Amino acid sequence: MAYLILVLVLLLSGASLAVMAQGAMPPVQLASVYEASDDLAQFWVSEKLDGVRAYWDGARLISRQGNVFAAPAWFTRDFPDIPLDGELWMGRGTFDRLSGTVRRQVPDESAWAEVRFMVFDAPDMAAPFDERVLRLRALLQTPPSAHIAKVPQFRVASQSELMRHLDDVVAGGGEGLMLHRGAAYHHVGRTAHLLKLKPWQDAEAEVVMHLPGEGRNSGVMGAMLVRTEAGQYFRLGTGFTDAERADPPPVGSIVTYKYSGLTANGIPRFASFLRLRESPAGTD
Repeated sequence: MAYLILVLVLLLSGASLAVMAQGAMPPVQLASVYEASDDLAQFWVSEKLDGVRAYWDGARLISRQGNVFAAPAWFTRDFPDIPLDGELWMGRGTFDRLSGTVRRQVPDESAWAEVRFMVFDAPDMAAPFDERVLRLRALLQTPPSAHIAKVPQFRVASQSELMRHLDDVVAGGGEGLMLHRGAAYHHVGRTAHLLKLKPWQDAEAEVVMHLPGEGRNSGVMGAMLVRTEAGQYFRLGTGFTDAERADPPPVGSIVTYKYSGLTANGIPRFASFLRLRESPAGTD
């Protein structure tokens, strides 16, 4: 009952639940969800890396929310002096360790030594993605640093070939695939020219309230009340480890969850917590 009252108060007051970033958000593209397409030959395909999005502005690594990563100076010393978009990555299945590493205000240099900046776009180039891919290949064919690399991009000719690649990636512990239309120019924000393909859907929501647990979860968080980007409120109660229930994502933070379609009321079906996107202050 308490969380319903809070929701009503927020809705009536028009209060904003947005998380404030510490700086201007970088001009990144955001992907839409892939649906079956009959023009797959127009797209470049790459693995969807389970990393932390990062934008290199020529001098600093910046998060999607506008926070500057406290990377060691040696990590970025030899990076190109042009804007690049990519993911900080340690390898498949390492997201928790990676997130803990890159969110620290005081960098753990031994941990950063395992991180690479995987680049998939050169957003400052006023040209179609076909040309931007070629520029990245030339720029990073011989990487200027051991800590930067290009994300491999390839073509597929059919839906069945695309799904075979998806099966291979998922079987190997990967998350999914990204599709980028070759003729598309860079577009800031959500676009239908950049698509993500995964075995399930995922989305982000803001944590509004922690709800107490019962039974086995007595004394810790049982679920979170979250608000979706569309303004829907729902309980997110599965997918948490015991440690995450004891120390849950804070109110005001943004979390990623996976789900399988929507109910008639627009509520995610079978929603399950995946990860904390970023703490309210951007770093720990």
